[in-house]
Amino acid sequence: MTQLKATKREISSSGKLNLLRTGGIIPAVMYGGSKGNVNLSLKKIHLKDIVNTESFLSKVLDLDIDGSSEKVIPRDVMLHPVSNEPIHIDFIRVVKGTKIILEIPVKFINNEKSPGLKKGGVLNIVRRTVELRCPAENIPNEITIDLDNTEIGTSIKISSVKLPNDVIPTITDRDFTIATVVSPTIVVEPEKTTEETPEGEAAAAGEEGTTPAEGTAAEGAEEKTDDKKSAKPGGKSDDKKAAKPEEDKGKAPSKKPEKK
Repeated sequence: MTQLKATKREISSSGKLNLLRTGGIIPAVMYGGSKGNVNLSLKKIHLKDIVNTESFLSKVLDLDIDGSSEKVIPRDVMLHPVSNEPIHIDFIRVVKGTKIILEIPVKFINNEKSPGLKKGGVLNIVRRTVELRCPAENIPNEITIDLDNTEIGTSIKISSVKLPNDVIPTITDRDFTIATVVSPTIVVEPEKTTEETPEGEAAAAGEEGTTPAEGTAAEGAEEKTDDKKSAKPGGKSDDKKAAKPEEDKGKAPSKKPEKK
């Protein structure tokens, strides 16, 4: 059982409590049973190793208050909104013969002995804590679940957990599940598809950085330029004029017969 030292505190104003916190002191209050409430102060250094543990709010502590011993359970911890450091703690007295409802943490052991986990199965934890009704003198620190011989498909229910004497779950109308061993989930990524551009269009678009439309317009412009060069102004053609038929130079001129 963890023992903590505390002192009675008379200071109650918020300003003076802030001064205590600045000096490493955590204000607290103890209540419950037939005795009245008692304001307390605890050193933060004595709490830093246990205040953030999973079982802190279900752990029975032996509180040494100025030499007088009291068994208590932390009931509530107030945390600073920025630093997340404890700034106030409520303790409830553990009175013999009474029963207390607590959230008891679940601990799993022998993971390496689970055939289902060895095959690639996954431990799916449904409840990390279980609410139990416990006698004040018999409060378990944790619920232990043995994973030895658990196969894929195994469902661990509260009925399979051995609890201490007189400790019962607050849920009594059903055999609820604490954890299961399930098959691994495989996520299949969809295949990536790319839109293909027809080769003819791609070649026309990629040549000299021009698009098909631009290439057609350029060809049309060249054809018009050639037409202009082939015609002279005024619509006259460069074709040579047809030559007149030449005289037959090979024939001798005909002569009239001379008169004798």
